[in-house]
Amino acid sequence: MVLCPARPPRGTRTSNGATGATRSSAFMFPYFIMLIFCGIPLFFMELSFGQFASQGCLGVWRISPMFKGVGYGMMVVSTYIGIYYNVVICIAFYYFFSSMTHVLPWAYCSNPWNTPDCAGVLDASNLTNGSRPATLPGNLSHLLNHSLQRTSPSEEYWRLYVLKLSDDIGNFGEVRLPLLGCLGVSWVVVFLCLIRGVKSSGKVVYFTATFPYVVLTILFVRGVTLEGAFTGIMYYLTPQWDKILEAKVWGDAASQIFYSLGCAWGGLITMASYNKFHNNCYRDSIIISITNCATSVYAGFVIFSILGFMANHLGVDVSRVADHGPGLAFVAYPEALTLLPISPLWSLLFFFMLILLGLGTQFCLLETLVTAIVDEVGNEWILQKKTYVTLGVAVAGFLLGIPLTSQAGIYWLLLMDNYAASFSLVVISCIMCVSIMYIYGHRNYFQDIQMMLGFPPPIFFQICWRFVSPAIIFFILIFTVIQYQPITYNHYQYPGWAVAIGFLLALSSVICIPLYALFQLCRTDGDTLLQCPAHPPCLPLLQRLKNATKPSRDWGPALLEHRTGRYAPTIPPSPEDGLEVQPLHPDKAQIPMVGSNGSSRLQDSRI
Repeated sequence: MVLCPARPPRGTRTSNGATGATRSSAFMFPYFIMLIFCGIPLFFMELSFGQFASQGCLGVWRISPMFKGVGYGMMVVSTYIGIYYNVVICIAFYYFFSSMTHVLPWAYCSNPWNTPDCAGVLDASNLTNGSRPATLPGNLSHLLNHSLQRTSPSEEYWRLYVLKLSDDIGNFGEVRLPLLGCLGVSWVVVFLCLIRGVKSSGKVVYFTATFPYVVLTILFVRGVTLEGAFTGIMYYLTPQWDKILEAKVWGDAASQIFYSLGCAWGGLITMASYNKFHNNCYRDSIIISITNCATSVYAGFVIFSILGFMANHLGVDVSRVADHGPGLAFVAYPEALTLLPISPLWSLLFFFMLILLGLGTQFCLLETLVTAIVDEVGNEWILQKKTYVTLGVAVAGFLLGIPLTSQAGIYWLLLMDNYAASFSLVVISCIMCVSIMYIYGHRNYFQDIQMMLGFPPPIFFQICWRFVSPAIIFFILIFTVIQYQPITYNHYQYPGWAVAIGFLLALSSVICIPLYALFQLCRTDGDTLLQCPAHPPCLPLLQRLKNATKPSRDWGPALLEHRTGRYAPTIPPSPEDGLEVQPLHPDKAQIPMVGSNGSSRLQDSRI
């Protein structure tokens, strides 16, 4: 069974690593619809795709070489997410280290960075070991409830101290050295956990994917026992049906599903390629998808129970304290934690959970890129020096993440998240689904799954793959374009040139698909029998198109023992003219294979 690390869902549009479905149930209804008809089917497709071919997101496209650009698009998306996602982890590290104190630094307004507009929910005269006062003074309560200029100490800590936020996306200012140091720590941890590939990361993920449930449960038990928790939970569960018809809600639900389950990143294909050939990936896809999304919903209860307590403490509606994006993870929830007794302990637990969730995702992203590079080069040297490839990718990710630790870094992080990792994910998934079902052929793919699992995919998945999932994704794309609104951050409106960069980021992954298709079409030979004056000149082009889309001769199971039926070699392989099988890595089980160059190789048995 492939153990996919739990991914911290996006909240609204930002990978804050904070919680599950952080909106009201106006979002939850489209969320579950997208889960059933898109998320689970596409999750199963990617797992079965990678497991059958035992290749990463590039190698699997031997199924139809013309669409290998889909794999490159997945690599580009994973690169973008890997760059900014570790910045989110580094901020969680910073808050984690800042919580190792007697009193949380964002609890009061008595710090040098605070402004006269700061109004905390705690009275400075009751500074006693992080405990909260029994009641608020009348004048402070009035200030908190009615002042339009009120800014919380957690917001000023985030904006004026942690980020030292500049006034414009083009004003980078200085690099925040504390964040830069935490970014280095994040990349070092990721590299050390991946230094031996899946052998090391697989063991670490058992902890990073399971321990957050312990922390969630602790926070949940503490949250539901607080006064006002029920109000927050009811706000979380109460439908807002007037927003159901908004395309943005459905688009956000699709992005949340794709982001949470990891569809179209290439990570699912890569991790599934380590499975044994006959592993029941159908069972895995159902269990992992439902568990992942149930965790998102469960985390929503954890968050809104605390926010309900905070709203009750302030005497305001829950909607006034609820936030999304980085504001939820690093402003609203930390402020709510200051109201709890022994608040530094709860803060440590919360940010430790965020770090573990983020690292689990980062392992998958980095392994996707490394596996794709090793598969594509495929020579003996790079197979033996995979650790150096991992180090090179980690160093490159650190260097590319440095601008995101500047004073304008949060603007760029949100820009990358909104454009580079949303629109392109659904486009890539849609094209992948169409290419497998209609170019390779649904009957061929169903037969492949039956050969691998012993049974064909259920009729529900067959219908979703062929019709429902591509149609839903297509209509969401159309309506999202129609109702498109430029990106903003709080009251800051992004300039036109920044939005243009965002669109270029989004197109940079999608454009890989047509560019590689043209490249493959040009390099593919047509049928020489058609190269004669008796045939119209378009026939060679059509033949090239047919040859570029049909599976390559080495498509199929990686191990000879699994190449049965239509994949069975007609002539027994020999060291001179044997079937060439490209292994993923030499660091798994020792199954000897013989390559076309006569050298003995070690085929990976999947974990």
